[in-house]
Amino acid sequence: MTKRRVQLDELSDDEILQIRIMDLDLRIEGSPVEPVMNRLYDELAQKGISLRPPCYFTDEWLCPDKEPIIGIPFVFAHPRLKKLEQKMMLDVEGGTDKHFMQLLRHECGHAFNYAHELYKKSRWRELFGRFSDDYSDFYHFQPYSRRFVIYLADYYAQSHPDDDFAETFAVWLDPDSDWKNKYKDWPVIKKLNYVDGIVKKIGDKQPLKTADREQPFSAERMRSTLAAHYERKRRTLGSEFQGFYDDSLRQIFSESQTAASTKASQILRKHRRRIVDSVTGWTNHRKYDINQLLNKFIARCDVLGLYSQLDEPDSLIEVTALLTSIASNTYKTGLKGRR
Repeated sequence: MTKRRVQLDELSDDEILQIRIMDLDLRIEGSPVEPVMNRLYDELAQKGISLRPPCYFTDEWLCPDKEPIIGIPFVFAHPRLKKLEQKMMLDVEGGTDKHFMQLLRHECGHAFNYAHELYKKSRWRELFGRFSDDYSDFYHFQPYSRRFVIYLADYYAQSHPDDDFAETFAVWLDPDSDWKNKYKDWPVIKKLNYVDGIVKKIGDKQPLKTADREQPFSAERMRSTLAAHYERKRRTLGSEFQGFYDDSLRQIFSESQTAASTKASQILRKHRRRIVDSVTGWTNHRKYDINQLLNKFIARCDVLGLYSQLDEPDSLIEVTALLTSIASNTYKTGLKGRR
């Protein structure tokens, strides 16, 4: 007997959270991801690349180490799941069409690298570095360096040689990047020209490596419920994310509005860069993670209707101290695959 697919539109959020991920029976075919995946394939065809990396649903954006296959978060399989992700995490990575395509091109860069085993070539190592370098949960970057392209947030090209190539490939592939003009006076043009040249040389060739093994971390084999999935996801970012630190925010800000008060969220947005720089400087966390946590603070301040009754410096000091405390106790997990 064929299993009836779960009708997500008919269920409440609480009901969906009790379903095991594997029981959602998620498929790329017929999902909102399929036309976007085909758009990627069209871009590859226009560039003369024969590779069509398979895509599948997992729990985060990834390209498994040395496997030319793209993992896409399962929340994009259905609008209800995407809406639930927004509710549970206050953010969806790749939630806009533009950001989704940027991430897809980035992962495709990994897949192209692995399919043709470019990371083994001496010229690749000369330009991008050692593929064997350890991945880390955080990295240091030079914001004004012109030796790297700028595509994903937080100068992600500087996180690892493999990501440097993936970001360079993504910029080269993006039909709107205008890379020849934008980067013509930057040292990184050597990397972009390398991608352009290697594609002309081997782009239409049969890949050396194909996705010939089981899809790792596939959503169709995830036995945990969505509720357990989000509990783990929240814990990864903060020590106990449940409750969004409402009590702490109420101690820093006030629920009373006066003529002299300012919305707490407005102050946090205004000084976002200063706060994130300070916290990352003390904790060595990625700026992306701290920025995401600050986004959640901003959202909660709006929901709670909080205002600043203190001088701005006092509020900023307290918020920075709270973020630093949370980040210092954050539980870190190892990476499943290349990002």
